[in-house]
Amino acid sequence: MSEPVSATELSRLKWRCRRGMLENDILIERFFQRFESQLTRQHMDGLQRLMDLADNDLLDLLLRRSEPAAELDCPAVAQTLALLRLKPDSSAPSAASADSAEPGCCAAAPGR
Repeated sequence: MSEPVSATELSRLKWRCRRGMLENDILIERFFQRFESQLTRQHMDGLQRLMDLADNDLLDLLLRRSEPAAELDCPAVAQTLALLRLKPDSSAPSAASADSAEPGCCAAAPGR
């Protein structure tokens, strides 16, 4: 299990997640409301990688119009994206349950 994110890191991450598209802002704000107290460094890594995307590309991932590819196809992004995609009325698993997949960042595996 990854260690938790500090209050300072969380504040910086929230600022970094501010987007230019209202739809993304709403989905990301909902994510923080539900999982902020449970976020780990792996979630933080996945979210930071997602924030490198253009707004339209991010929205396509959030709405399941596309799936992560290339350097985004890794456990950290997959776990974070799964939490971001949860509908408000679904029974919310803890962020820790999303950590059941293989830990680590999105560094490309040898031979990829």
